[in-house]
Amino acid sequence: MRRSAALLTAGAVAAALTAAVLPHAFAAATGCRVDYTVVSQWQGGFQGDVKITNLGDPITSWSLGFDFANTGQRITQGWNATWSQSGTRVTAASYSWNGNLATNGATSIGFTGSWSGANPVPASFALNGTTCTGAVGPTTGAPTTSPTTGTPTTGPTTPPPPTGTTPVAINGQLRVCGVNLCNQFNRPIQLRGMSTHGIQWFGGCYNNASLDALANDWKADVFRISMYVQEQGYETNPTAFTNQVNNLVEMATARGMYALIDFHILTPGDPNYNLQRARTFFAAVSARHASKNNVIYEIANEPNGVSWASIKSYAEQVIPVIRGNDPDAPVIVGTRGWSSLGISEGGNETEVINNPVNAQNIMYAFHFYAASHQGPYRDAVSRAASRIPLFVTEFGTVDYTGSGPFDQASSTTWLNLLDSLKISYANWTFSDHTESSAALLPGTCSGSNYSGNGVLKPSGQFMRSRIMTADNFPTS
Repeated sequence: MRRSAALLTAGAVAAALTAAVLPHAFAAATGCRVDYTVVSQWQGGFQGDVKITNLGDPITSWSLGFDFANTGQRITQGWNATWSQSGTRVTAASYSWNGNLATNGATSIGFTGSWSGANPVPASFALNGTTCTGAVGPTTGAPTTSPTTGTPTTGPTTPPPPTGTTPVAINGQLRVCGVNLCNQFNRPIQLRGMSTHGIQWFGGCYNNASLDALANDWKADVFRISMYVQEQGYETNPTAFTNQVNNLVEMATARGMYALIDFHILTPGDPNYNLQRARTFFAAVSARHASKNNVIYEIANEPNGVSWASIKSYAEQVIPVIRGNDPDAPVIVGTRGWSSLGISEGGNETEVINNPVNAQNIMYAFHFYAASHQGPYRDAVSRAASRIPLFVTEFGTVDYTGSGPFDQASSTTWLNLLDSLKISYANWTFSDHTESSAALLPGTCSGSNYSGNGVLKPSGQFMRSRIMTADNFPTS
């Protein structure tokens, strides 16, 4: 179901609110303003964005408290703060990286919530125990009418227009909002790009010339870095493979592309077999790239032969390692049955929907190969996309082996579906492997030219034409 685009803003309000008793670490604020916006709402759910502005003396950490207006409103997921709820009382506490608020300093946080009955906005907010009574700041957007209260509202505040033209310059730090991947303007976006093959085998394909071609000729938004763990991969030399991944992240960053770091488990299919390796690897790469706004972490490529409960357990042990260094980056969790939402092993999307990973700012991986996976797989994606955030971190235009004829008809149907749902994707693979799923003709990586259709197989020509069409990322 498409979500309503209605905007509900409750700025700072003057109604008194009894201050909660706060931990000693939260020094009292002396003045504040809060702009609260319901960015979208749908049957039973909504997304709320909250901008906090400190109007008083500088503070080094903060806790924002407010009360939902009815008992049917519940926080289901939050970002940029530690969220908790008791009854109708909601508390959002700062992280270490966004706790400092100078005089007139501001920070933005957000959440998705569930609701029943009505969805009225909170009455008032308190920052470190002080009721926020400042005037509402400038907002953008024409006045609208709230579908739940009938009161005039205005649109949310937005960041300044982007000054660059690359995907990262335009979109900035990404985050999960509801079932979408959203940019710095809190607008749903779709990233389109390519995946490497195993960097232990095709590392020579990824150099300045090839990444220039991806960024400038293909106009790719995202570059997936596929680091196998077994199969002559990470386990053979963790330091070397970590360095190789870091270098490729830096190369993507320099070109304004998003870097998707893929911990490529395949055999064995139980991610818990590699749990300690995952903790070590993600601790290293998240520390290295914590200051970047273009990194996405894929923590388990294709779990198989293992229950969703085991995959979930693995995710809930690895994600905190990343969050210890990087609280902002989206994290993608592989799903059962080679990241098919369980379909390839007789399950379906409900196992994830009914038992989601207990973490914030996450998405779920879905993989397909167009010649092998068609109607039932597309139906599952259509159903799941209205309930959970999906990212197609890998797909092929051929059969599930990576070989066979290029299936243009099914590939087109798949990509049209992903486009309509704003589901991001990375195609397998930007390499010169002999298999038909590889974009580049054999021998291309021994040369210096990676641009144009002349170096591409039919699958590569098709993918280049799809990826290079204009993104039209929303900035307001």
